[in-house]
Amino acid sequence: MQIFDVLRKPLITEKNARLQATGKYAFEVAAEATKPQIKTAVEAAYKVTVTGVNVIMVKGKMKRMGRGLFRTPDWKKALVTLKAGDKIELFEGV
Repeated sequence: MQIFDVLRKPLITEKNARLQATGKYAFEVAAEATKPQIKTAVEAAYKVTVTGVNVIMVKGKMKRMGRGLFRTPDWKKALVTLKAGDKIELFEGV
């Protein structure tokens, strides 16, 4: 798996904005990505030092459209902790 195939998109929410003050950033990642792969991908993409990676599998939700029911796909979320003093500039304008 290539480095930039691991990170899908950054997650920008109110809760994640509060976590940024403590040096934690959230990303949607590939389902088959491992913690070491996520760490190297974030370090290569944003030129920061990662001290920890926590991974959460988010289950899809049941949705309705008319009479039909369907389920949104499951996805993987990574919560990345950076070294004190490091920050990702992409998130700072939000």
